[in-house]
Amino acid sequence: MGSARRTNPWASLSALCVGFFLIMMDTTIVNVALPRMMAELDAGLHQITWVNSAYLLTFAAPLLVAGRLGDRWGRKPVFLGGMAVFTAASLWCGWCDSVEMLIAARALQGVGAAVMMPQPMAFITTLFPARRRGAALGVWGSVAGAATTVGPLLGGFLADGPGWPWIFLVNVPIGLLGLAMTGFLVPGVRPRGGRRFDLAGTLLSALGLLALVFGVHNGEYYGWGRVLGPVGIAHIIGVGVLLLGVFVVWQRYNDREPLMPLTLFGNRDFGAATVTAAAIGFSLTGLYLPLTLLLQEVLELAPRQAGALMLPIAVANSVAGPVAGALSDRIGGRRVVMTGLLVFAAGIGAIAVSAGPETDPWLVAAALAVCGIGTGAAFAPMANVAVGGLSPELVGAASGVYNAVRQVAGVLGSAAVSVSLQAWPADGASQHGMASAVGATLLLLVVVLFVGSAACLAMEPRPRPAESFDAPRKAAAV
Repeated sequence: MGSARRTNPWASLSALCVGFFLIMMDTTIVNVALPRMMAELDAGLHQITWVNSAYLLTFAAPLLVAGRLGDRWGRKPVFLGGMAVFTAASLWCGWCDSVEMLIAARALQGVGAAVMMPQPMAFITTLFPARRRGAALGVWGSVAGAATTVGPLLGGFLADGPGWPWIFLVNVPIGLLGLAMTGFLVPGVRPRGGRRFDLAGTLLSALGLLALVFGVHNGEYYGWGRVLGPVGIAHIIGVGVLLLGVFVVWQRYNDREPLMPLTLFGNRDFGAATVTAAAIGFSLTGLYLPLTLLLQEVLELAPRQAGALMLPIAVANSVAGPVAGALSDRIGGRRVVMTGLLVFAAGIGAIAVSAGPETDPWLVAAALAVCGIGTGAAFAPMANVAVGGLSPELVGAASGVYNAVRQVAGVLGSAAVSVSLQAWPADGASQHGMASAVGATLLLLVVVLFVGSAACLAMEPRPRPAESFDAPRKAAAV
């Protein structure tokens, strides 16, 4: 810890945010370039969709394990290793000349992202004292919101300009900068020795999440029917749920080194924050497809115009995040998170009820600014609530669980939105029919956000110090 005290924590946070920005941006930057990739790589629709699926699958599946890797081997070397893998895979992606090679490179990119993802959140709990942690997590949260929104805009400009490979090649200099900044600015805290590794839990959780995410993300493509021989999407999802159920039982009886200590959920703040994280992950990821259809198919805007119109959500998120994080340090996270979720729901609701061919694009931009304020206000305090009352020994596991839940919820949101748009009984070929489908789908996201805001009622009204939650000795030894 001594090195952490001698280090400027804000400088360390800036280094961590570089890598975090990259991995979050790459969840959305590829979508706008898929048609170009399909044409230039002579790929079919199914093949090209795997460029995204491979990244999402290998990003989500190892997250629980990644949270523990930082505890076992040290958060700095694990973060650096993940960033090195991600940067090298980005270079590989940019040089690919076949869709098969690109899918493999994207899968490797996802592994690097998963290794990096839980470390900044755990780092912040050691770099910042409790009274300043909310502001730091506010900056971290605003980076996540801005990155996912900037992705489609930057991807559109790069695909239309120098070409789709630059969507990946642009990561390389940024990744190298992030590696240098992390090496110089982030302290290396010695990992706790004598630690075991939950191999059975690792296999059960990784395979369970892999099957669940695969089934949900690809269900639409296979018509929710057979995938290979007698094996169908329902079987794959069922196996995933079964494996995750066995994983939870194993965590209950593994008293040596549980990957996910169930005592985490004895802290009501962590449980409630995890539910709200799922709600906002579901809604934020699910927002972009109907929004894109509204802007390009209904309002007939060009891709660059549609991308530019999404800027307000990124700007508003970046401004609101740090402010909300600092405010949560003073008044507690419950009210700030709940307000943020309701504001986000109000922004989506405004777009939903006004969706139509005559909708003023500036009205959509204003509503997206409201959405950005809501996501910024909710995201950072939500993370602070999740880990703020936990003992340091549980922070790595908690960060892995929290991020895994949010990521899987995002995949579920993307799938649910796609199904909703197709199931809506309207003439999708007409602008009015498409607008009706978009409006109904966005209202689904509003409902999910209301559920998330209701979960905030279980949070403590005021922030609690970590010492107030003493996990049992067996869990603390993890």
